[in-house]
Amino acid sequence: MILEVAELHVKPGTINDFESNFRKASKIISQMHGYMEHELHKCVETENKYILLVKWRTLTDHEIGFRQSPQYEEWKALLHHFYEPFPIVEHYVQIRHETD
Repeated sequence: MILEVAELHVKPGTINDFESNFRKASKIISQMHGYMEHELHKCVETENKYILLVKWRTLTDHEIGFRQSPQYEEWKALLHHFYEPFPIVEHYVQIRHETD
């Protein structure tokens, strides 16, 4: 499993429109091959800051399957104009450890 993490800074004055468009975009991403789940969290301290967490089965499902799809173009049209600066997206793998 791959965890995609993006810190999103939404332009001031556009938060309501961003959240509305994100609900629409959620329907797009949730239908993609390899998608598992996602969460959007709003920062308590900084009004226009969010964290997006998306779980994918593989990195390829995100980087190729989603980002090179027609659905990604719809995602971009709905969301990308809200960001300032544009987010850095990173991918993480879970470190498993045995507990005593």
